Amino acid sequence: MNTFDILQALPRLFRSADLYKFTGNANVFLTRACQRGLITRLTKGVYINVRMKGEAPLEEAACFVRTPSYISAEWALHLHGIIIQAPTVCTVLTLSTAVGITRNLVYQGVAIEYSHLSDRLYFGFESRDGFNLALPEKALLDTLYYRRGAPFADEMDLDELDIDLLREMSKSFPLRVRELVPKMNGRILA
Repeated sequence: MNTFDILQALPRLFRSADLYKFTGNANVFLTRACQRGLITRLTKGVYINVRMKGEAPLEEAACFVRTPSYISAEWALHLHGIIIQAPTVCTVLTLSTAVGITRNLVYQGVAIEYSHLSDRLYFGFESRDGFNLALPEKALLDTLYYRRGAPFADEMDLDELDIDLLREMSKSFPLRVRELVPKMNGRILA
């Protein structure tokens, strides 16, 4: 197979291991394709097939890098319309332990932050256009859990939240998070 046939067969986001189906020397192929601008390296072992498939949306790329994972916290709250201000960091929660400052990356000018989440808190998200997105209630709880408070509490539109679902989901979180929920924006929520 020639280079363009291989690129046509690859999805938009792919791992270097996917190339072994097409070529015996994936490293040579990746190096040459990157130098020619046919693919873009997102992070070690993860590439974007830009020439044939175009740029990947930020959320899709962020979740592809660490699996399983979902978008949460301020980024999800913004996508759901709970907060108006556009955050500068896209928070991805994952079961993977490959997280930390050295594992974070920047894509399309946005910092992508990966945080490990325990199995018991890995719930409350929906699949959307190639990535997983936290439900608004879960995104709020994740924000309270990781940020120890809501950074835009006075600017949140909490009317769209399902209070019963928020209350039910909060039962899985530590007491310090459950205690913050009723204090949101001066309202009694739970």
